[in-house]
Amino acid sequence: MSAPTPIAIAPEPARNSWLADAVEAGGGTVVDPADATGVVWAVPKHPDRLEALLASHPGIEWVQLPFAGIETFTHLLRDGRTWTCGKGVYADPVAELALGLLLAGMRGVGTYARRTSWEKADANELGHNLIGAKVTILGGGGIARALITLLSGFGVTTTALRRQADDPVPGADRTLGLDRLHDALADADAVVLALAMTPATRGIIDAAALDAMADHAWLVNVARGPHVVTDALVDALRDDRIGGAGLDVTDPEPLPDGHPLWTLPNAIITPHVGNTPAMAVPLLGARVTENVRRFAAGDELIGLVDPELGY
Repeated sequence: MSAPTPIAIAPEPARNSWLADAVEAGGGTVVDPADATGVVWAVPKHPDRLEALLASHPGIEWVQLPFAGIETFTHLLRDGRTWTCGKGVYADPVAELALGLLLAGMRGVGTYARRTSWEKADANELGHNLIGAKVTILGGGGIARALITLLSGFGVTTTALRRQADDPVPGADRTLGLDRLHDALADADAVVLALAMTPATRGIIDAAALDAMADHAWLVNVARGPHVVTDALVDALRDDRIGGAGLDVTDPEPLPDGHPLWTLPNAIITPHVGNTPAMAVPLLGARVTENVRRFAAGDELIGLVDPELGY
């Protein structure tokens, strides 16, 4: 029988006993970083502390980051180690929230819910069907694919935009490159952001992109706040140049008290709850368990990070 694989949990192993259980379920044992061949970094911050830990312990061959967005860690990736992240782990709950924001926005739920008296609907009232709509999704990863599955029952036409247009997103009616962004926005009833944060995608929804959208179209962001130029979005919402925005992430984040987005009637804000801790623990635990097992066996790990792409 082979010895358990030595895995460190950092920066505070005592606060992450569930991760220790996940490591052990995969055939590993939790050890001090000095004795580890792999490390699970258990927080989405402190890249400087992780850098110092890795510099002090060259025997660590594999780093598991527990989140999908790793933009604050990309400068560490080209160190010859194997890096994995949480991409795909949280796809289902985040896609579910994206669907909820789509329905709430397109059917006017956010506006109706703010009212304090019953008002009879008339021909000018809010409401567009998601059924039969055209939905453009920026991204081709786990969240996009899970959302396409959820949307399949609504009879929508989906357009997926990704870096490589020649790699079709499963389930999408068409896949385009990001260079076709404005074309894909022009005829969409809804636009969902579910893509990685990179220098190329920062501010991808700017004033020009918002101008390309239909005046009834809803924008939903469950990816990263800086994908959207916030000031441009506020202007578009105030002027009713788009139907509205459902935002689980914002720039800045947390969104400050008194920010215009809080009071705009065509904005729905949720405080980055697409994946809550209660949802994350079993999902990430299962990923860590499987990757520890694969690492010990010399098999390909899940959620591999491409150092060149940064995700």
